[in-house]
Amino acid sequence: MLEKGKASQRTLRSLAPGMKIVRSRAIPFVSEVRLKQAAQPLTDAWQHLTIAERHSTLLGISFRPLQAAALGLDARATLQTLLPYPFQLIRLGAYWNRMEPEPGVFATDELDWQIDAAEQAGKQIILCVGPLKTFSYPEFFVPAHHLRQPFPEHTLIKPSAYPLLLTASIEFVTRLVDRYKHRQSIVAWQLEHEAVDPLGVEHSWRLAVAFVEKEVEALRKVDPTRPVMLNGFLPTSLPVYFSQWWRTRDQGDSLAVAQRLADIVGIDYYPRHALMSVGAKTLYLDGSTSLWQRRRQKQLFALARAHGQKLMVAEGQAEPWEAVTTPPNPDGQGMYSCLPEQIITNYNTCMRWSGSEVPLHAYLFWGAEYWILRQQCADSSYMQAFTRILENA
Repeated sequence: MLEKGKASQRTLRSLAPGMKIVRSRAIPFVSEVRLKQAAQPLTDAWQHLTIAERHSTLLGISFRPLQAAALGLDARATLQTLLPYPFQLIRLGAYWNRMEPEPGVFATDELDWQIDAAEQAGKQIILCVGPLKTFSYPEFFVPAHHLRQPFPEHTLIKPSAYPLLLTASIEFVTRLVDRYKHRQSIVAWQLEHEAVDPLGVEHSWRLAVAFVEKEVEALRKVDPTRPVMLNGFLPTSLPVYFSQWWRTRDQGDSLAVAQRLADIVGIDYYPRHALMSVGAKTLYLDGSTSLWQRRRQKQLFALARAHGQKLMVAEGQAEPWEAVTTPPNPDGQGMYSCLPEQIITNYNTCMRWSGSEVPLHAYLFWGAEYWILRQQCADSSYMQAFTRILENA
């Protein structure tokens, strides 16, 4: 877990370019700012919200064994608890440094049992094959023997500068996909995670589009039958929007690259998150009603319709995003950035995006491990909010 002060300073540094641009547009920015007590009383609001119909949209979750461990949970038991719920789709991740901890090793046991368990439960699987970036903090999983020195900050990682790393990453993807492509439960591959974006507060280097293009080419060569999904973060607030634009202005952000290279475009949707502590309270950005994210969302759907692509919500916020890495778990309270009722409101918002021409292919809830932790700590409201959606959508 990051210390709050360090996390907040890094967050503010990442937003600084956008904040400078935003000064001339202060009114919409102010409307997105919230100063709140972080820990809030739990209510029964989640029990009374209307559930939007999903129509043809598949519902599912992402499973993060690393997050389960960070929360003090047993990963196998957590997955076995989640799988009986009647969702259709699960996203699993192949973490390169865990599967290749040293040269010549290809350890698949951890991923094998996850795929086996999901198959036995009748789930469809999107498998994220990395290689450099995979969902779940810290989102960067290159084995140390393939990268002896960290990437320099503010660097665009090009194939010409890292030919050996590119070769190794393609070899990993090829070997991984070749191993699992006979599994009928796997319906799509995800390549990289927010492929060309910097990791917010943690680093400022980025993958070049040319690097990702070569990975996509290699993936399609080994399995030309399944769709490839690339995902990207949808900025919901004005300062984040401008910060994202500024940092990726030379080649576009991950959503733009997904629209160029992928069969399925995955949207990561987090409308409310903490910036920093201010005395006893916390400063939040809330873009749930922002015109900025609506404009980008409409553009995504228009381009998907024009290009014949599918759109999905790869990550729909369903756990808190506070000024620390591991979501807090206050006794008898919830965190303002994602209370149980927001699992439903965030889902409802995304269902309203769908149209008859381009319905959402899928919606994956982000935070299932956190719901298990809460349930073990005598708060089942997060899990029950999810269950209400499954039963009524």
